[in-house]
Amino acid sequence: MPSYRLHYFPESGNSYKLALMLTLCGERFEPVWTDFGGGVTRTAEWRRSVNEMGEIPVLEVDGVKMTQTAPLLLKLAEQYGRFGAATENEKFELLRWLFWDNHKLTGYMATYRFMRAFTQKNDPQVLKHFRRRLDDFLGILDGHLQHNAFALGSKPTVADISMMAYLHYPSDEHGFDFRESHSAIHAWLGRMAALPGWKPAYELLPGKRMTNYAK
Repeated sequence: MPSYRLHYFPESGNSYKLALMLTLCGERFEPVWTDFGGGVTRTAEWRRSVNEMGEIPVLEVDGVKMTQTAPLLLKLAEQYGRFGAATENEKFELLRWLFWDNHKLTGYMATYRFMRAFTQKNDPQVLKHFRRRLDDFLGILDGHLQHNAFALGSKPTVADISMMAYLHYPSDEHGFDFRESHSAIHAWLGRMAALPGWKPAYELLPGKRMTNYAK
């Protein structure tokens, strides 16, 4: 079996996606905490030796450093035969929701949450704009989940793992109470948390935490 090392920081939902996928597949990984808040990923040395794209997470597979969460999730799904798609139509739907999440839901939620909770100064108008966009995206997802247990229907896939990552963090970080605002999302998060082996990010990813200024 391959050996895994995951470069991450606990607040990174993208890191959590890979940690959760490996855990749900019954695999272990060596955690490599990264001082994202201290700016290490922006240094020339880190980009030379770890990830030229300057991003977290980085998954080392048998010593080979691999990046970009979505293709890594797809690779792991194929490798372990879990949380993937069975038919051509399912493959299309999986990619449709995975790409939508990367471009819309994760793309906006990650930035909004970071600005809201982990920066001391932020522009209220920027936060207002991001919140308005997120309200739209969350409404789309909630509407879909009113008629589907998971993104592709009756079974969870890496699309669900990707979409739920940033939404499962504490509400004081992202500012949403899904039980009250998006009941279908709240129920879906509960179904994801009921998967055998599921753990939240702050249990799976140890290490120094960034200051939460939104508390």
